[in-house]
Amino acid sequence: MKRIMIHAYTKLNLGDDLFIKVLCERYPDTRFILPARKEYKQCLASLPNLTVYPIESVWVRGVRKLLKKLDDVDFQKILLKRLAGRCDGVVQVGGSMYMQGEGWKKDYSWKLDVFDTKKPFYVLGANFGPYKDDLFYEKYRELFSTYTDICFRDQYSHELYKDLGNVRLAPDIIFQHPQEAHPESGKPIVISVIKPSARDSLKGLDSMYYNKIKDIAVAFIQEGHEVKLMSFCKHEGDEDAARAILSLIPQPYADHASLYFYKTNLEEAVGILASSSMIVATRFHAMILGWVFGKPVFPIAYSDKTINVMNDAHFTGAYADLKTMESMEPESVVRSFDTNRLNVSVLARQAEKHFEKLDNYLGKSTLGKSKSAEEAAAITPAVFARRGHES
Repeated sequence: MKRIMIHAYTKLNLGDDLFIKVLCERYPDTRFILPARKEYKQCLASLPNLTVYPIESVWVRGVRKLLKKLDDVDFQKILLKRLAGRCDGVVQVGGSMYMQGEGWKKDYSWKLDVFDTKKPFYVLGANFGPYKDDLFYEKYRELFSTYTDICFRDQYSHELYKDLGNVRLAPDIIFQHPQEAHPESGKPIVISVIKPSARDSLKGLDSMYYNKIKDIAVAFIQEGHEVKLMSFCKHEGDEDAARAILSLIPQPYADHASLYFYKTNLEEAVGILASSSMIVATRFHAMILGWVFGKPVFPIAYSDKTINVMNDAHFTGAYADLKTMESMEPESVVRSFDTNRLNVSVLARQAEKHFEKLDNYLGKSTLGKSKSAEEAAAITPAVFARRGHES
């Protein structure tokens, strides 16, 4: 049995946690090792082939603190390097794993130190950027050239690196999530929210965004709906945002609004989305799961990754850009209740291509399904100019 280390964003974010679950369920005969906080033992307890390595346990924190006092040693990095060395390869699974922040050079060096480039390294489900300068782009070109396989989830990212030869394209991994049938009558409108100021590009937009979401919630309540404000990730401020928005909803409308916070119960959280009557999706994977479950979805794009994927999926419904949504009329969101659905059956089949190369390495037989001409055409990247410099 091969041992594979998972490199992922482990801050109890619903979308990223689903990535890990899909990966482990696809390869039941592979032992996966996940360095993560101890809560992941509960969050992913249903996965018998996953071992959670608690890098934030009390003894680890204690030793790390002691070593820092002695010689400024990064004990966590030492542990992760040793753990990766004992595995047969690494799978990085996640979405926005390559954004240029202030500390990107340190993060880049960390990757070089921890992961042995002589061992197989797979990147699944990522998008690249936004980034600000050519150095960031070129350094990752150097690193990507050493990887075994990279499968991006959007055409923009694929176009940047497709000439490397080990770079492929497939729709977002979560398009593969099983569809869940729930009656929609009497079910709430789910509004996934974020805290804009948690992102450098959205500083100063909290008040505008909170008030606009409040207006949308009130508009739906006036139409006779119940509204649920949903947090995907406490670490990124979603819970603070949901509470702030709820506090803005006046009585008696507030009696028809409630909160739901994802903690560690993946199945319950996904069930909230599956049983909704519509999803107003600021969170990227609220949009994807809404489409998968056949719900009308009104996306609120807080980054280009959302718009890029909407374009790739040929979504023609109404949506808003968070940065410019102040002038948006809440009634336009309510009208989307009857129009904003998307058939993702083709995208779901194409999304399996993320695992094409990893299937070969882990010895999993792939289903030899023939692709229709429509599917083949849909997965072919569009030819467009490189749009490298995004802020």
